Amino acid sequence: MQKLIVGNLKMNLLTIAERDRYLESFKKELQGKNVSDCEIVLCPPAIHLESFAGKIEKNDFSVGAQNIFWEDRGSFTGEISAPMVKNIGAEYLIVGHSERRKNFNETNEVVKAKINSALNAGLFPICCVGETLQDRQAGKTTDVIISQIHEGLADVPVSRITSVVIAYEPVWAVGSDSVPTSDEIMEVRILIKKIFADTFGQAVAEKMKILYGGSVKATTAKQLCIDPGMDGALVGRESLIPMELIKIAEIINNSK
Repeated sequence: MQKLIVGNLKMNLLTIAERDRYLESFKKELQGKNVSDCEIVLCPPAIHLESFAGKIEKNDFSVGAQNIFWEDRGSFTGEISAPMVKNIGAEYLIVGHSERRKNFNETNEVVKAKINSALNAGLFPICCVGETLQDRQAGKTTDVIISQIHEGLADVPVSRITSVVIAYEPVWAVGSDSVPTSDEIMEVRILIKKIFADTFGQAVAEKMKILYGGSVKATTAKQLCIDPGMDGALVGRESLIPMELIKIAEIINNSK
């Protein structure tokens, strides 16, 4: 199974010049690197989606959006829709990121609406799940992840479920230097596989891609992604440095 490396650029790249420098640096750093078994997805702010999509050459990278609204069109000032994202050249969509859940009060119900809108538009949703520090300390990690998956993917038919990517991002690790152990991540990976096996069947579970997200660096990629058997990484702040993002991709690509 091809590995997936997703760079979430968040609310950065403030100018056209900064954006262009990023893209030039990314393409330069990619030259000669062995990442043939990885698909790299760059998720810039919405204002830069068209420019990123226009720079794709020779399958260097794919483009994803960080957010959408669940309706296709209408009187929703300030929002963008899944068809807009798809038609501008993006293929992926991050849904339910912990920052969206925390800062914008996104519920599992909202995640469900966005996932179905994305699938209807032909996008691949990257559904983020994970527990807070309080959840973990209270022994609720399993309950939280089960509810996030069951409620967030409630209306997805079996025929489309393998188009969804799951990203496990323990909320307490996002943007920090605190990370779970390989064994803790593997336990969650096994849990997620079991949820899909019980709900959709073993054949479907085996095809599901599960990423790890939360302070992924080149120095931690082995512990967080390779050793637990994850199918790739959702990278935050390190993705702002093309050299670091590609280094992570190289490490994961060459782990076989």
